[in-house]
Amino acid sequence: MRILIALAAALTVAGATTAAQAAAPAALAAPNISVANVQSHLSQFQSIASANGGNRAHGRPGYLASVNWVKSKLDAAGFTTRVQQFTSGGATGYNLIADYPGGDTGNVVMLGGHLDSVTAGPGINDNGSGSASLLEIALQMRATGFQPTKHVRFGWWGAEELGLVGSTYYVNSLATSDRSRIKAYLNFDMTGSPNAGYFVYSASGQPSGSLALQQRLQAGFTSLNVQTELTSVGGRSDHAAFARAGIPVGGTFTGAEGTKTSAQAQKWGGTAGQAFDRCYHRSCDTTSNINATALDRNADVIAYALWATAA
Repeated sequence: MRILIALAAALTVAGATTAAQAAAPAALAAPNISVANVQSHLSQFQSIASANGGNRAHGRPGYLASVNWVKSKLDAAGFTTRVQQFTSGGATGYNLIADYPGGDTGNVVMLGGHLDSVTAGPGINDNGSGSASLLEIALQMRATGFQPTKHVRFGWWGAEELGLVGSTYYVNSLATSDRSRIKAYLNFDMTGSPNAGYFVYSASGQPSGSLALQQRLQAGFTSLNVQTELTSVGGRSDHAAFARAGIPVGGTFTGAEGTKTSAQAQKWGGTAGQAFDRCYHRSCDTTSNINATALDRNADVIAYALWATAA
């Protein structure tokens, strides 16, 4: 997640039961995502970073190796993939776009997260966690034979850490007609913070249609008996480019450099007075910097929301 001012005005979730009831019929079809599989993908990201100077940052070999590895998994699963190139800071950057076969291409549901790390470390929570979860969910779409009525597209963004460069480039590159076909964008950036919180992007101030996504994500956590708080993520992550284009947005987040309060520790466990992620943008953001329970819950909620939104 890019460093910007944190807009973490958290609100207690209200009305999630109603949303859960509304989303439940479609969401019941969503698979239970294996956290072991997600962790296996994270181990691959760690290995890539270790073999390429310790990071997976824009313009560094570890980033392109990450793109190529994720692409290979998606190609083998029958997705239609393409790598979009852009330039930032004098270096070539890459977005990976993957389309699931079928569905109404005039009604696109898109999910994404950034694949790059900072130069200081391998970026396993930020944002290997979201990237690996999206990969496993994409693979499970194929494995379960999911046939959504809407068209599903995934994006793994480059150079987020330099200012949301890749996602902004992607949105700006779309023809007006293509942008209008994207009816929802869900963003997942840091879903396994070690001292985890359970935050859902607030729809307040976001494009019309965002409230339904907020409520669906809340409903997913409610189905797991996990309390959530709303957070205003502002321009901190890749949903911002989509929101500027008028596309409804939503997402989940387990916290970065912000400090967990006593009330949050009572609600979620963990340590009050400590950052949600003490290794945020540091070399210690490795595979040991992951809360497996938070990673598992968020992956299941992502699947829940996707199946409910795209069915």
